[in-house]
Amino acid sequence: MSDTGPQTDFDPIEPNTGREFEPVDVFPATEEFDLRPGADSCFKCSACDTSCPVAEVDDDFPGPKFQGPEQWRLKRREGHEIDDSVMSCSNCMRCDDACPSGVPLSQMHNTARGEYVSEQMSKTSVEYWRNRVLSNYRTSAFLASKVPRLANVAMNFGPARWLMEKTMGVTKEREFPEFASTTFREWWAERGGADESRRRARAHRERLGLDRDADKRVAYFHGCYSNYNTTEVGKAMVRVYERYGYEVVAPEQKCSGTPMFANGMLADARRHAEVNVSSMADLVEQGYDAIASCTSCSMALRQEYPELFDIEGIETVAANTFESVEYLRIHEDLKNDVREASVSGELAREFAYHAPCHARNQGLERQSVELFGDLEGAGIEDVGDSCSGISGTYGWKEEKYETSMEIGEEMFDHMAEADGDVGMTECPTCAMQMEHGTGYEIRHPLELLEEALVENPQSEP
Repeated sequence: MSDTGPQTDFDPIEPNTGREFEPVDVFPATEEFDLRPGADSCFKCSACDTSCPVAEVDDDFPGPKFQGPEQWRLKRREGHEIDDSVMSCSNCMRCDDACPSGVPLSQMHNTARGEYVSEQMSKTSVEYWRNRVLSNYRTSAFLASKVPRLANVAMNFGPARWLMEKTMGVTKEREFPEFASTTFREWWAERGGADESRRRARAHRERLGLDRDADKRVAYFHGCYSNYNTTEVGKAMVRVYERYGYEVVAPEQKCSGTPMFANGMLADARRHAEVNVSSMADLVEQGYDAIASCTSCSMALRQEYPELFDIEGIETVAANTFESVEYLRIHEDLKNDVREASVSGELAREFAYHAPCHARNQGLERQSVELFGDLEGAGIEDVGDSCSGISGTYGWKEEKYETSMEIGEEMFDHMAEADGDVGMTECPTCAMQMEHGTGYEIRHPLELLEEALVENPQSEP
């Protein structure tokens, strides 16, 4: 056989020169997290682009495929910066669910957005400080909770909203959510905290014929909104879980970081995540599972934390975090209990249910419709798979408001066509958008569970 015939093994010697090949370093070595395996899995099918709510209504937005694998490849080369269009991504994370190849699109988007904010965005710009204020809602809510009645009036005073739009770029079109007169954590402490929850849970276990000392314990990640605004959701979560004999603790915690991820404030998000992971990891080691009543919070602890941070204990927390209704469906005969229950009070209504994008990403988009379909006295109708459009802080930005409303138009139409005139969702910002676009009252599934399963919940403190 001729020596010049086809060769099956790589020959490092260049023909006719005697020189060795010098491999081209297309992807230079870097100490940053290497996303190349995910980028190389993209075969440009564009499923992510067709699922993107922003790309659907904004022709100038290049879509998740560009923001993810294509931009990642570009920024590996010297002289390429992050394209500023990454700030138009709403972080709905639908692209993750749509990708048939498992490309870590939202991880790429979060990483790129963090790099853009850290290295390219002017720290003296109005946009930067507006985004920083919006993403650190916990700080604003903490201050407002000290004078809730004054805050509720002042923040929704027309001239004040106009001024915030002109000076900070926070849209004047939205009403700020009301702050509760008593926060969830204040209620929790006044009620007796973990000790009182243990007493009530053991009493329920005895009533149910269970071992009084059964190992049924959960750590509640209530998040910012259930603490400062919709405290009724947190109270419902505690009462429903105690009804099943679970001892509830509410550990030290900060914001989940979801609004910070969406605004590229990764250093802020990490500081909060370190506190949350430390608290939850210790409890998980003691046999607790982490429960969140907001699907964006459970999404952060389950997916975004381990994707973006290397905090000790983070994988353990992620593996033991659940959405609140999901956990009961796994561990209790919740479906049958709801089927045998009925509601006749305030929540004996027809509900128009919207599944948040972050619920869909966890495979939870049908659970409330399936759970409440047989509940006597109430009805529930899925209003479709469209995005609400608000995406946390996204729809609060003056320049994104019209886009967010255009995205939500399909959901608004479906809600108007549904039999119910009360909305239901697990996400507090989706609830804001649903109420804003339809005028409907919005409730959380935990509130309906409480009405159906817990006797005289309002007789408790």
